Amino acid sequence: MKKRTFLKLSSALMATPIISPLAQLVSDEKLKNWAGNYTYSTSRLYAAKSIEQVSELVKKYDKLKVLGTRHCFNGIADSTHNFISLREMDKVLAMDTEARTVTVDASMRYGQLAPYLDSKGYALHNLASLPHISVAGACATATHGSGVKNGNLATAVSAMEIVLANGDVRTLSRAKDGDTFRAAVVNLGALGVVTKMTLDVQPTFTMRQDVYVDLPLDQMSGNFDAIMSGGYSVSLFTDWQKKRVNEVWIKSRAKKDDQAKAKPDFFGATLATKNLHPIAEISAENCTEQMGVPGPWYERLPHFRMGFTPSSGKELQSEYFVPYKNAVEAILAVERLRDHISPHLLISELRTIDADDLWMSMAYKQPSLAIHFTWKQDWASVSKVLPMIEKELEPFGARPHWGKLFTLSAAKLQSRYEKLDDFKKLVRDFDPKGKFRNAFLDSTIYG
Repeated sequence: MKKRTFLKLSSALMATPIISPLAQLVSDEKLKNWAGNYTYSTSRLYAAKSIEQVSELVKKYDKLKVLGTRHCFNGIADSTHNFISLREMDKVLAMDTEARTVTVDASMRYGQLAPYLDSKGYALHNLASLPHISVAGACATATHGSGVKNGNLATAVSAMEIVLANGDVRTLSRAKDGDTFRAAVVNLGALGVVTKMTLDVQPTFTMRQDVYVDLPLDQMSGNFDAIMSGGYSVSLFTDWQKKRVNEVWIKSRAKKDDQAKAKPDFFGATLATKNLHPIAEISAENCTEQMGVPGPWYERLPHFRMGFTPSSGKELQSEYFVPYKNAVEAILAVERLRDHISPHLLISELRTIDADDLWMSMAYKQPSLAIHFTWKQDWASVSKVLPMIEKELEPFGARPHWGKLFTLSAAKLQSRYEKLDDFKKLVRDFDPKGKFRNAFLDSTIYG
């Protein structure tokens, strides 16, 4: 957004006591997502500062979608009618030390929440590679970090507040609402406007991050479990060339005064001698501290720092989840496409996610490997490569990340989510007239 427009919006937000009609101020500018690859279908954007204003907006409009931090690469959050922004609803609302939970406004970003929790002596179980995303948006799409024993970010949700299509406010909890709760956490934006979330927390901890380079690909077959269990959170970065993994990022729990030196060798990979970016040619100044230096959990679990631009530039992203038991086969299947993939690729990342019981999660009932692709911003080329990758991953029933680019049909998705029909029934109960439906949901969920 241009500086002049931002100043106009800020003035309007301060001057308007009830609902800010941002749409009237930004209608001359197209709204785009974070990467700039997706242009939203309307600029009618309204801001709410309270649950009452959210309810008022929901009752006022027949069609509405929430627009958050815009980190999705497809149209999952798009609307041809109206957007609502909860950006100013980003506060910590309650800290329950006995229950070990924190309740926050749903639009709070992890990069805001994490330092607060740490200052109180608490931590979340994991973070995504970027701390810039909102709690509600990340959980709605089952966004994740890494770690064979770590569930995605949505698994920390123990309760949530949601404004339904008729404007009523409903609270759901893990303890009381059973299947309804398990269906609603990863909600794809289809059920209503999530306004509050309660997350499980644990005592704070210190971490270190060590990076290794040039892991031979043939080490995967016999040592995959040991490689991915080499730390609390492990990420492998590869360009699929030269039969090797370019970088191995190992994030481990440590003591604050930890002075231990990392082993010089990790399954044939060698210890890095300086901080690295996942794309080796790019400066690591925006990345979290490495070289085994101990630091707070929230400054090691993400790959990128909160105060810095997290991207290498304009990019596209895709990601596919396969059962952990098929991880090595799936990696080798993708590697066979290396000469088709690499010309259009910036970097790929391999991460593990533990199984969960959230209906629309990509890791529903299966520990998973996520194969992530950060592409050059060339959709014409990427759109030709994705079906090739999806075909190679077909035997493993790959599930795509809901917020990233894929070409799988609704019929394919139907076969890979056993609770999809039940989810659609719940959507009908929560939103009988389709107020929160959009083209993405129509094409991927309803087909």
